[in-house]
Amino acid sequence: MDIDLRYLLFLQQIRQALGGSFDEFFNSLSKFAVDLLPYLPYIIYWSYDRKLGYRFLSVFRISVFLNGLIKLTACVYRPWIRSDQIVPAGDSKTAATGYSFPSGHTTEATALYGTAAVSEYKRRRWLSILCIFLIALTGFSRNYLGVHTPQDVLVAITFSSLVIFAVITAEKKIGDNAKIYDYLTFAGIPIVILSIAYILLKPYPMDYVDGKLLVDPVVMRKDTFAGIGAFAGFLLASYLERHYWHNEIPVGSKTLPLMAGLGVILLFGWKKLFGPAIILPMFGTNPGTFIVRFTMSLFGVLLYPMIIRKFCTEEVKAKKEESK
Repeated sequence: MDIDLRYLLFLQQIRQALGGSFDEFFNSLSKFAVDLLPYLPYIIYWSYDRKLGYRFLSVFRISVFLNGLIKLTACVYRPWIRSDQIVPAGDSKTAATGYSFPSGHTTEATALYGTAAVSEYKRRRWLSILCIFLIALTGFSRNYLGVHTPQDVLVAITFSSLVIFAVITAEKKIGDNAKIYDYLTFAGIPIVILSIAYILLKPYPMDYVDGKLLVDPVVMRKDTFAGIGAFAGFLLASYLERHYWHNEIPVGSKTLPLMAGLGVILLFGWKKLFGPAIILPMFGTNPGTFIVRFTMSLFGVLLYPMIIRKFCTEEVKAKKEESK
């Protein structure tokens, strides 16, 4: 047995010796990283700081996009497929979609916690330390639950950290130069098209056990289509926002927190419930997933800020008139 699987088996023995006492904690920590934490950039973008929110969204969308491409390039099987001695904890196996390398949960956690850690390092160092600790803990949770190897986690942390460095460095050099951002957007369009062609045309491992396909590549593509769709929607929405809408945060609006909360509910409902129920039956799983995430990005970055500006700006103006 390979050393990475022996490490997981060692953790599994500890997990079993403890009677699964920490299983739900680590499972919840992992789920938080992919089910709730991704809405943080939108809340920041809508109601706190547009530039900071855009930084979060850029890092997150690029990291998830790259994660999907790496997964479908490496095509590494999950630990329990490589060895039947590995038994993941609880329902963590059902939540572990796609190929194994690199870890998607760790990628998303690193992208978001890491961006917060870097952004807040000078002002709230304690928060930066906490975020770094949460990255490590989320990564460890994927090993502890038996759904990812150490290399899955370490590579996810490494390349997401590089994305954070690249985005922040680009921010400093580009500044407010919209033309350069446009060039980057235009460069992203062929990248999206080539990525779709790549994942559809490349060969995949087709291993059979007792006449049954071990891992279906079509199923494995779903998460990558989600990442590409969200990235494509972000590119289009950011371009349109820069040139035509110029949404601003209505500072001083008491309704703003409520609107931000409502926006999260709408995005969550579309991503988890209505989008899959409406779009996937019409277009199929992978194309439908692309459309759901594309429209989600378009709504979150472009359309919902317009709605917020419409409702909250009038409130701010009315208050100013009353104070005169």
